[in-house]
Amino acid sequence: MRVVFLGTPKFAVPALQKLLDSSYDIRAVFTQPDRPAGRGHKLQPSPVKILAAEHGIQVFQPEKIRLEENRPIFEQLNPDYIVVVAYGQILPGWLLASARVGPVNIHASLLPRYRGAAPIAWAVIRGEAVTGVTTMIMDETLDSGPVLMQQEVPVPLAATAGELSDELSEIGADLLIRTLDAWQRGAIEPKPQDESRVSWAPRITKAIAETAWDNKALEIHNRIRGLNPWPVAYSSFRGERLHLWRSLPEAEVSEYRQAAGTFLGLSRDAARVQCGEGTVLRLLEVQLPGKSRVTGREFASGARLRAGDVIL
Repeated sequence: MRVVFLGTPKFAVPALQKLLDSSYDIRAVFTQPDRPAGRGHKLQPSPVKILAAEHGIQVFQPEKIRLEENRPIFEQLNPDYIVVVAYGQILPGWLLASARVGPVNIHASLLPRYRGAAPIAWAVIRGEAVTGVTTMIMDETLDSGPVLMQQEVPVPLAATAGELSDELSEIGADLLIRTLDAWQRGAIEPKPQDESRVSWAPRITKAIAETAWDNKALEIHNRIRGLNPWPVAYSSFRGERLHLWRSLPEAEVSEYRQAAGTFLGLSRDAARVQCGEGTVLRLLEVQLPGKSRVTGREFASGARLRAGDVIL
C-alpha cells in the first residue's frame, strides 16, 4: 500500500519510523520548509526531513501546500493512504481526496476533546488525569473527521507537556500501524464525533506564561508543567524573570496564610511558596536569565530568601 507522509516536528518522527519499519511503501514525505534556528539563525531541516533523508525518501517542502501547483505531485504519487502527523498547514480538499483509501491523521487527544493546535499542553494545563491518542479520517474542518481508533493514556501529576508528548508520539505511532492494518481488512467502522462534547486547544503563546500566585497551587502547578518545554511559565523576581520549570503542590492547606507569592521556607530540594486559598506550591526547578536551572532550594539559598519574603 502506497503512503504519502506529511509531518514536521519531533512528535511526528516515531510514526514515520514505524511506517519505515513496516511493509508500507512510502512514496514521499512532505514537511515544512527549513527554518532559521539557534543562535546563528542557520536554516535547519525539520526532524521529519532528517529521518526521511536518512532513508532516501523523496522530500517535498512547499511553502503553501494549498497551491494548485502541488496537485499534480499528489496525482502522480497516487497514494492509497495520506498520513498526517503535526504537519503544520491546513490541507485542501483536493489533497485529502487524492488518497485512494483515505487520509489518516494522528491527533494527540481523545477527540472530540481538545481539537486544535495544542491538545497536549491544554490537557496538562487543565489538569486532565487521562488523555490519549486518536486516529481519524481527515476532512477540511479542523479535527472534526470520523474517529478510527483511540487509546487512553494516564497523565501523572508530575508529567510535563514535553514528557507527555514524547509518550503520546510513541503510542500514536503504534496506533497508526494498527489503524492502517485494520482498515485494510475492513475491521474498522469510522465513528462520527459527538459535536456536543467538543472542547478546544488553541495555539499556545507567550502571553499566558506569567504566573499569578493568587491562584490555587494545583492550578499554578498544572500551568507550569503544561508550559514546559515552551514557552515556560515565569514569575517576576527582583526585576528579572524567574522561569519555573518544575513544581509540585502540597496536599495540605497551610494554617498560617501569607500573602500570595510569599516564600514560606524550604522542603528538601524545593522552595515553598504561598498560593491562593491557603494552598502551597513547592518549586522544584527554576532558572534566572543567563543562569543554569537549579533546584528550588539552591535558588532560595543563592537569593538569600528568608521566610516572609515575597516573590513577585
